[in-house]
Amino acid sequence: MEKTTPGVISLHANLVLDLWEAEKPAFGIYVPTSAYTVEGAATLAENPLYDYLFLNLEGRYDPNVVRVVSQGLRSPNAVNRKTIIVRIPPMDKDGPEAAKARIKEILDAGADGVTLPHIQNLDEATLAVQFFKDAGADVWSPQNPKGEKIAMLMLEDPVALTFTDAVAQLPISILACGIGSLRGAIQGTPEEKSAGAEAGTQKILAAAKKTKLADMLTANTRDVEQRVKEGFLALLMQGPSSDEAIRLGLKAAGR
Repeated sequence: MEKTTPGVISLHANLVLDLWEAEKPAFGIYVPTSAYTVEGAATLAENPLYDYLFLNLEGRYDPNVVRVVSQGLRSPNAVNRKTIIVRIPPMDKDGPEAAKARIKEILDAGADGVTLPHIQNLDEATLAVQFFKDAGADVWSPQNPKGEKIAMLMLEDPVALTFTDAVAQLPISILACGIGSLRGAIQGTPEEKSAGAEAGTQKILAAAKKTKLADMLTANTRDVEQRVKEGFLALLMQGPSSDEAIRLGLKAAGR
């Protein structure tokens, strides 16, 4: 069964790219550990609400999970082709060479995109772009609209906010704020930390909009309509209320 979106022409295998080019948000969920099987992922593939699945391997890297989930998502009963984006450990944890090898390994395992969290400086961001090239990935970006792979970088601490605009100029697909990590890194009262994290999130969103990048952010039933109106193009849900939140988001987006 093929899903179509009013006003969106399908030009890409990854439907999220068509949405972003039409400035419409895509909606997805974290892949729950219970779906780290072919059968579990196949069940997710049958849900028409999901445009993409986000597989978080930042804390426990295992490329075999990508192979299994990718296989399940390509089930013949899948409702549209789900994009799969995989988050790997940060570059500063195990070193640049490990990050370079993992990007290729994850893409070869069937993922459509890779997320590098906790980018520490502009040099790391630039290296990440080169690693996608070294992996032979044809990365979608405003500079390369015919690309199919997704390169996502995350800025998650106050220092990273100082080079946001420079990172947004790179040929990547998604620039995102790790709002929870940023909140934790800010000094002050809980109110000051929340306010600072929101300000940082909005700064990154503004930079992404200026350069026509997508910006991913977690959302829920309480704030998804607001985030759609603000212009986030990749909204990520988690937990039992995910489907309800996506329905609200779809309505707010006119999809």
